[in-house]
Amino acid sequence: MSRRCELTGKKANNAFAISHSHRRTKRLQYPNLQSKRVWWPQGNRWVKLKLSTKAIKTLETKGLHAMAKEAGINLNHY
Repeated sequence: MSRRCELTGKKANNAFAISHSHRRTKRLQYPNLQSKRVWWPQGNRWVKLKLSTKAIKTLETKGLHAMAKEAGINLNHY
């Protein structure tokens, strides 16, 4: 499974690791992903998702159903 937020689509960012002598080597900056069980009231059950922490904060204001509709995912498959 990829390291990607299932609601927002956040993924790794390409960057450089810069040493003291300023040598640059490629590295990845990963999003802060958490496995989270979220209550889905319309389905009347728990749904386990891999979410970024930013998505968890947004989830509290918008709600799971609205965010899943924006992302275009079907929660019945989770």
